[in-house]
Amino acid sequence: MGGGPAGLTAAIYLARFHMNIRIVDAGHGRTAQIPVIRNLAGFPGGITGKDLLNRMQDQARRHGCTLDTGRVTGLTRQENGFHVETANTAFDSRTVLIATGVVNRRPTGIDEGRHAQAVARGLIRYCPICDGYEVTDRPVAVLGTGERGYKEALFLRGFTARLSLIAPDGPHALTADQRGSLESAGICLTDGPPLGFDFMEDAILIALPSGEERFASVYPALGSDSRSELAKSLGASVSSDGCLLVDAHQRTDIAGLYAAGDVVLGLDQISHAMGEGGVAATTIRNDLAARAPLRR
Repeated sequence: MGGGPAGLTAAIYLARFHMNIRIVDAGHGRTAQIPVIRNLAGFPGGITGKDLLNRMQDQARRHGCTLDTGRVTGLTRQENGFHVETANTAFDSRTVLIATGVVNRRPTGIDEGRHAQAVARGLIRYCPICDGYEVTDRPVAVLGTGERGYKEALFLRGFTARLSLIAPDGPHALTADQRGSLESAGICLTDGPPLGFDFMEDAILIALPSGEERFASVYPALGSDSRSELAKSLGASVSSDGCLLVDAHQRTDIAGLYAAGDVVLGLDQISHAMGEGGVAATTIRNDLAARAPLRR
């Protein structure tokens, strides 16, 4: 379940283990929205998220994987595995890998089309680990407050001194120590909420109660929502923020149910998701072999 870097990596591994693999993907993953991935080893000139997924999908198909476009609508346990239902079909599977990722919480007041264009132009960015390098020494806003906003602003301070932390809903919710650390780092603290966003060719104008400010990029530090509902419906354990809990081999606490990528608490990086996909696939293969020897 899920055709992002984690799911596709696992599918490629499992197909090469001579397993019958079906990938079900709704087509709404975060990777496809990335305009250019520049921190993935092996692509010195960068690669778009869509191009990376297309390459991985082609590789999976070459090894015999079936790719279904759609969303899993039902997942139930049965004696020898699981019954999976989608809008178009239903099938049984000995194991299931949840690689459904998360959904970023977006700033309010920006419609879908404007948001997509802003992300494509680098005016809205969601991953300072991925692309903080691209805003080096440029004016940047972090939209957030509290622990999440505090940590993201300090992380980005390693790339630029021209940094503002804007509270999304009103006055900042910061402790005295947090406020002191941010001020010592030279980070401007601005109370919200933002009253509007105006996207220019190479800048974003944010209307604030204190006036309008211009930035090269804004990083929403508003959190995300894990797509873990179906696994939770089976009784799988999750963290306080809804991410699936797994062991060192990507097993959930439901026999035969595995998870990898951003739906698992971790780094939220493509390279990390690929690694978890490889670990999950190898675990699935070995767990199935423990049930009954695998032979050609």
